[in-house]
Amino acid sequence: MASEAPPFWWEDADWRARALWPASMLYGIVSGHRMRRAPWVKIAAPVLCIGNFTVGGAGKTPVAIAAAHAMRARGLRPGILSRGHGGSFTKPRLVDAGHDIAKHVGDEPLLLASAAPVAVSPDRAKAAALLLSQGCDALIMDDGFQSARIHIDYALLVVDAARGIGNGHVIPAGPLRATLVEQLRQTTGLLKMGHGSAADPVIRRAARAGRPYFEAETRIKAGQDIANRRFLAFAGIGHNAKFFDTVRDNGGEVVLARSFPDHHAYAEDELAELQALAAEHGAQLITTAKDAARLRGWSPASTRFLDGVQVLEVETVFDDPNALNRIIDGTLAAYRDRRIG
Repeated sequence: MASEAPPFWWEDADWRARALWPASMLYGIVSGHRMRRAPWVKIAAPVLCIGNFTVGGAGKTPVAIAAAHAMRARGLRPGILSRGHGGSFTKPRLVDAGHDIAKHVGDEPLLLASAAPVAVSPDRAKAAALLLSQGCDALIMDDGFQSARIHIDYALLVVDAARGIGNGHVIPAGPLRATLVEQLRQTTGLLKMGHGSAADPVIRRAARAGRPYFEAETRIKAGQDIANRRFLAFAGIGHNAKFFDTVRDNGGEVVLARSFPDHHAYAEDELAELQALAAEHGAQLITTAKDAARLRGWSPASTRFLDGVQVLEVETVFDDPNALNRIIDGTLAAYRDRRIG
């Protein structure tokens, strides 16, 4: 979703959710039918999907990067499938992190390419074939749980601990991409990301259905000292407030916070305004790696602007150090069963 989700999606259901219930019911019927009935292409490699129940940021991309590193540590040659939001391509293409820019392939694929080869395409089956032709022997799908028409061996659904599934309604009355029942039916495991209790009801329902769940958090990478410094923090990601909180939680003072829609393409006047505000308040500009990926090479002005911005790099850390190995084991076992069957 190109713009930020309506705030009422993340609050208790009110008259707005009730007014949109008919459209929400129709959306749920269509999306559920698609998940149950659409033909799934079987890929000649194990497929691990990192998805979420809702629109908006739950932290999928850092999880996909962590999964790719874990696979490589086990001797696998993973490739990553991404839709490539906003990319200008008509057929599957491999991401070249050294030359591609976000307007060509999307911002998330540029981040993912640091961990493994990435193929971008709305058609995940064709992108998978491209990665297999490059020698990949395991695939990680970043998003696409509800819509990608390839067989998934392990579906790991990420739930934000602080926001959960919002008001529990389906688009447009709430943030769910399909009914929770339909999505849980096809979920292999859940990952509770961060701290909070909003995800606990979903975790309990999944546990009653025998689904395993894991816990993890996003931490800033070592060597980034932001404590006791003043920042103008800006972001255009799925959940901007989470980024602002991360800066604060690590000792930074957020003097001003500026939110933009997810995948936002920054205009030159917006960049100039951010610079002016930072100078006025004696603050350092700080943003996310995903925003930096969009700014880098977007225009001469955005590239110059980025030189004066601190980019906060983060990573996913699991509470159980063996969690990713368990997830990978489950993916490989399901693939073996699929081949035998």
